[in-house]
Amino acid sequence: MTEPTDFYLAQGLPEPVATPLDEPYWAGLSDGVLKLQQCAACKKWQWGPEWICHHCHSDEVEFHAVTPEGTIYSYERVWHPVHPALRDQGPYIVVLVEIPEAGNVRVIGNLIGDPEQAVIIGSRVQGVFEHHDAHTLLQWQVVSV
Repeated sequence: MTEPTDFYLAQGLPEPVATPLDEPYWAGLSDGVLKLQQCAACKKWQWGPEWICHHCHSDEVEFHAVTPEGTIYSYERVWHPVHPALRDQGPYIVVLVEIPEAGNVRVIGNLIGDPEQAVIIGSRVQGVFEHHDAHTLLQWQVVSV
């Protein structure tokens, strides 16, 4: 995992607000750790966070650290700003990353680097923790195609 020297997206975007449900995720990111939910009853992983297991409906779901590495499952190159802070920025790439260590659950983030780079489904990516003043974001960078 690397730490970026610059922010990938322009400053001024709304900050994520942690809730009791997803606070362990955001706290983990601020410490440079990716935490995802796993059911204590059936041991299956899930994302996004829920109060009950998606598989067996147990309420024994817990957050556990996983290695922020995976493969690109899908992506979108965004050309039009979705927020006024991004009006002078574009394009940027959003990737859906499959995390093998966590039962192949999928998480989303930006793909750092050239916004017009070729994106190859199945490329291996590594997490990059982007620390802002009040929150941390998980971005992704390609490590091999």
